[in-house]
Amino acid sequence: MEGLSQRCPLPPAAQGCPRPGRGTVLLVLTLLVLMYPLLQGLALHLHSAVTGSYIPGTHSIAFINCLNEHIARDIARAIMDKKLAAYVNILPKSSALYFWKGELEESTEILLLVKTRTSKIGELSNYVRSIHPFEIPEIISLPIDQGNPLYLKWIDENVPRD
Repeated sequence: MEGLSQRCPLPPAAQGCPRPGRGTVLLVLTLLVLMYPLLQGLALHLHSAVTGSYIPGTHSIAFINCLNEHIARDIARAIMDKKLAAYVNILPKSSALYFWKGELEESTEILLLVKTRTSKIGELSNYVRSIHPFEIPEIISLPIDQGNPLYLKWIDENVPRD
C-alpha cells in the first residue's frame, strides 16, 4: 500500500494544500482573454521577422471623396507633405447619389485612394477632417490583406512609424 501512495499522490486538497479559489481562476482567465490580442500580435510580428512574411492588415487604403479636382489635389498634396501616405491616386470624376438632410442629392466627385500604414489611419482621418470643405467628409479605410511584398515594403519605407 505504501508503494501505491508514492505512485498515485493524493489530490492537493486532501494533502492540506490550498486550492485556488474561484476568484483566482476567474482572474487568470480574464487576464488570458485580455492578453490574447497582445500575445497574438507579438507572435505574428515574431513570425514575420523570422520568415519575412507579410502581416495582413499592416497597411490600408483610405477612400476620400472631394468636390472637385482642385480640392482633391490640394488635399492629396497636404497628405503627402505630412507624410501620412506613400501614394495617393486621384481618380477622375464619378457620379454620386446620396441622402443629405433627408433629400436625395446627385453630384460629381473626385475620389482619392490613399495608401498608408494602418497605424496612420486615425491621424490621416483627423487631418483630412480638419482641412476638408465638406461638413462630413467621406473617409473610409480598408486593410490590405495581401499584395506585392516589394510594394508593401516601399510603403513602409515612405511612411514613418508612429
